[in-house]
Amino acid sequence: MEQIKKPNPLKTFLTIAISLGIAALFMWLALKGMEFKKIAGYFAKANYLWVFIASIFGILAYWFRAIRWNLLLEPMGYQISNSNSFWTISFGYLMNLTIPRSGELARATALFGVEKVPVEKSFGTIILERVIDLICMVGFLGLTLIFKYKAFLAFYSYITEEKGKTATTTSNSTIYIFGGILILAAILFFIFRKKLEQFSIYQKVLNFAKGIVDGLTSIFKMKQKVKFIAYSLAIWICYYLAAYLVCFSLPETSQFTFADGFFIIVVGTLGMMVPASGGIGAFHLALKFGIMALFLSMGKNPEEGGEVGLSYAFISHTMQLVIMLVLGAVSIPILTKARNAAVKNQKN
Repeated sequence: MEQIKKPNPLKTFLTIAISLGIAALFMWLALKGMEFKKIAGYFAKANYLWVFIASIFGILAYWFRAIRWNLLLEPMGYQISNSNSFWTISFGYLMNLTIPRSGELARATALFGVEKVPVEKSFGTIILERVIDLICMVGFLGLTLIFKYKAFLAFYSYITEEKGKTATTTSNSTIYIFGGILILAAILFFIFRKKLEQFSIYQKVLNFAKGIVDGLTSIFKMKQKVKFIAYSLAIWICYYLAAYLVCFSLPETSQFTFADGFFIIVVGTLGMMVPASGGIGAFHLALKFGIMALFLSMGKNPEEGGEVGLSYAFISHTMQLVIMLVLGAVSIPILTKARNAAVKNQKN
C-alpha cells in the first residue's frame, strides 16, 4: 500500500480538540479539591535520581519492543534493522500525543517509508502486539488480585460509588447497541457482496484486510517463539520497573512493596487507555484514586493518599512525556534521512 490518504484537516482538528478536552476534563477532576501548594511540596522533596533510573527502563522497553516487532515481521519475509524499528516506534508514540491511537498507523506508515514493508501487514502485527500487551496486562491484573485484593476493592468501590449502577447500565446498553450494529452490517454485507465486488475500492479494502490478517497470523509462523515470549516479558518488566522505581523518589511511597507496584502499573495502564492526549489527566486521576486506595488498605489517611498519588502521577507521567518528546523529536530527522536513502537506493 504505497499511498496513504491524506487526513481531513477539519476532522484532525476536531479529533485533537476532543482529545484535549477529555484530557482537560480529567485533569480538572484530578485537581479538584487539591491544594497545589501541598502538591508542589512533594515535588520539592522528591529524589529525582530514582526518576532518572526509572526512565532508563522506560527507554529499554522501546528497544525490546523494537526487537520483538522484527520477530513478528520476519515470518512475512521482511528483515528490518533494529534501529529503524526503534525510531518508527518512537515516532508513533510522539503522534499519540496529538491524536490518541494515531501512533499505530503513523508507525506503520513510517516503517514503509524506510523499509518498504506494506502498511497493512505491519499494521496487522501492531494489532497483534496490542493483543499480546493486553494478555500481559491481564497477567499483572491477576497478580494484583492475588497480592493486593483489598486495595483493588477499595479502588473499585471508590470510583463506582453512587455512579456504579448508572455506569453499568450505560455500559451494557452500549454493548448491546454495538453488537446489533455488527450483526446488521454482517447481514447487509452478505446480501450485497456481489454488487460490492464491482467497485474497485472493495478490492482495495479486501487487500488491506488480508494484509492485516497476514500480520495477525505471523505469530503462528514465527520460528523464534521463545525469544518472542522473552522480549514480551522484558517489555512489561521494564514497564513495571519504570513505574515502581518512581515510588522511591517520594518518602511517602518509598515503603511500597513489589506487590504495591503491581497495583500501581495496573491502575496507571487503565488511566493511559482513556482516549486523552498522552493519557494526560486520566493517568493522574487514576493514580490519585489508586494510591488513595493503597493508603486506605494500609489504614492511612486517604486524603493524604490522594495528594501523594497525584504527586506521583505528575512525576511519573512527566518522565514518560519527556521520553516520548525527546525520542520522538530525534526520530524525525533520523527517519527522514533513512527514507531519503531508501528512495535513492530504489532509484539506483
